Amino acid sequence: MSGLEAGVATVTPLATRRRPAWHQATVASATMETPSSRRIVLDVPTWPGNDAGQHLDLRLTAEDGYQATRSYSIASQGPGTRVTLAVDRVDDGEVSPFLVDAIEVGDALEVHGPLGGWFVWRPTPGDPRPVQLIAGGSGIVPLVAMVSAHAAAGDQAPFRLLAAVRTPDDVFFRPEIDAARTASAPLEVTVVYSRRAPEGAAEPAGRLTRAALAEAVFPPDAGALTYVCGSTSFVEQVLGWLGELGHDTADLRAERFGGTS
Repeated sequence: MSGLEAGVATVTPLATRRRPAWHQATVASATMETPSSRRIVLDVPTWPGNDAGQHLDLRLTAEDGYQATRSYSIASQGPGTRVTLAVDRVDDGEVSPFLVDAIEVGDALEVHGPLGGWFVWRPTPGDPRPVQLIAGGSGIVPLVAMVSAHAAAGDQAPFRLLAAVRTPDDVFFRPEIDAARTASAPLEVTVVYSRRAPEGAAEPAGRLTRAALAEAVFPPDAGALTYVCGSTSFVEQVLGWLGELGHDTADLRAERFGGTS
């Protein structure tokens, strides 16, 4: 995801601060995630770990010295020196076509991070507050890190994920989501398909509507902490609907992506 932008709600200090720095990274694996995106796992020996929902800056340097830097959400979380990204191709972009179509195992690049101390989720033992995750397309990347953190901790706060995608082929991180659904921590998942629904689906394909959103998310009186991530237009539409439905804006955290990539 590139061009990250935060909005809504206030900054919540992290229990553990990790000072951002530039790190040398090597591509450990690169596999197609969807027809237009690639899952890239980086080996970063000096990486200090990151919280679910944080992002990093990735810098490429050409042979002639030209550099390009873009921001990407991190799909992995916790301690360790392996960092997982999922990059969606923007056909006229400068960086994403290389990362999706050309990058190879063993390639070297630089990352700066971890970044962001606000659009994060950390397990809080004994806190039953529900958490609602809403993703548009590749906006699921930082949210799947929250899903993984929730499952790994066995956290009992109710979790719901609403993902809007074009087709079944466009679902990111399906194995991680399926694993979380069967974990001891509760997770409910709703997927809305705008162009083609799976065979036998209960609902036909169609864009996310306010009525469908209201049915899928926690009701306003549940006081859920809600994270919304996707394109600027998707996020603005969802935030508008949530407000109309009576959700408290103080409970909403949003991250948008857009611009060049």
